[in-house]
Amino acid sequence: MGGPEFAIAIVVILVVLILLSVPVVVALGLCSYFGLAWLTGSTRVPGSLLSNTAYEALRDYVFAVIPLFVLMGELISRSGTASDLYGIINRGFKRLPGRLALATVGGNAVFGAVTGVSIASAAAFSRIAYPQMVRYAYDKSVALGSIAGSASLGMLLPPSVLMIVWGVVSEQSIGRLFVAGVLPGLLLAGMFFLFIIVSAWWKPQAFGAGADTQPGAAADAPETEAERSERRREVRGAFGVMVLIVLVLGGIWFGVFTPTEAAGVGVIFALALAVIKGVSLREVGDAVLEAGRISAPLLFLLITAQMYARLLALGGINDVIQGMFLSISDAPSVILMLMILIWFVLGMVIDSTSIILLTVPIFAPLAANMGFDPIAFAIIGIVAIEAGLLTPPLGLCVYTVKGSVNDPEATLARIFRGAIPYWVILLILVALVAVFPGIATWLPSQM
Repeated sequence: MGGPEFAIAIVVILVVLILLSVPVVVALGLCSYFGLAWLTGSTRVPGSLLSNTAYEALRDYVFAVIPLFVLMGELISRSGTASDLYGIINRGFKRLPGRLALATVGGNAVFGAVTGVSIASAAAFSRIAYPQMVRYAYDKSVALGSIAGSASLGMLLPPSVLMIVWGVVSEQSIGRLFVAGVLPGLLLAGMFFLFIIVSAWWKPQAFGAGADTQPGAAADAPETEAERSERRREVRGAFGVMVLIVLVLGGIWFGVFTPTEAAGVGVIFALALAVIKGVSLREVGDAVLEAGRISAPLLFLLITAQMYARLLALGGINDVIQGMFLSISDAPSVILMLMILIWFVLGMVIDSTSIILLTVPIFAPLAANMGFDPIAFAIIGIVAIEAGLLTPPLGLCVYTVKGSVNDPEATLARIFRGAIPYWVILLILVALVAVFPGIATWLPSQM
């Protein structure tokens, strides 16, 4: 039967399996299956639960939202609109200090709002923005840090894969979570902008000494006909992405679409945009295959996570772990800090999706009991987990930038050093939402 010893044993076994590099989906599945078998005294019960869970997951309408949004992001990514966005925003910031770094943040904000995946943004802008910043003599640590740091916007601005997973696991409205991420996402982008402008003013040599904003720079040279044609192409691509964002998010906001329907409409629009941008039929097929490769592991993870949640409930593990937290302190702020600390530690060794699947079934009920608004708590959790993408030694965004940049001087240490200010800003946003939950809850309350 369940009890403190059983709860501790399950958690320890799960952590050990993960530390031994056993895939999280396998670790969750094994612990859930054999844990339920131990509790019920039969292997038939967990087998039946597994089959029922898989069947219900596959037929659940909301599960289609993941592959659809991933496919939408893949189509947009292959259409070249990331480059269009960067070019348009870059010219818009022509007279601001640190213009190229600002364009990287702005491009990541818009591109992340379409793909919903931070790593995709990090990979795209490593190839687009880094060569330009090197060309204008930016300090390489500053350039790499701005790419890795601003890629974190992809998981906060809707449609975010992390928000979808959080909503499924915690049984919250995915549409409300999407809307809740808008103000914090814009606030985060604003803080990134402010940091870059102040830094570029304070240490102009690290930002190319303003070479990218001086008269006579390439951006100020008279345009040729080819350049005017290129600008028109960029405007069309950037405009198409903005329409797509308004269509998807606006449809959810005004209740025209459910998140799943909005994802379907978004895929159709993204496909049309990709065709207009000259994406070949083969590339569309590759996008579908890549969406499947990304989505399938997530769906398997969600199935095993639901088994894990049932184990937590039947074994009384939630009560035991919550009791351990409360034995340390009954102050909500202390409990929240402990949760954030655990998220940071986990962020050093495993990916963000796995962290949500492991912790949210335990933390969300505890946060609700402590009086935290579930929407605000979700945003706090996603931002804190997102900070793990910049936390050594794993830092998936950092490794993505490293793998996407063909420069031997782009070392992991240099990228981590450049990303530290963005990591600090993420922590500031966590504190702001914790103190002022209305930042996250105001827009959903208007729906």
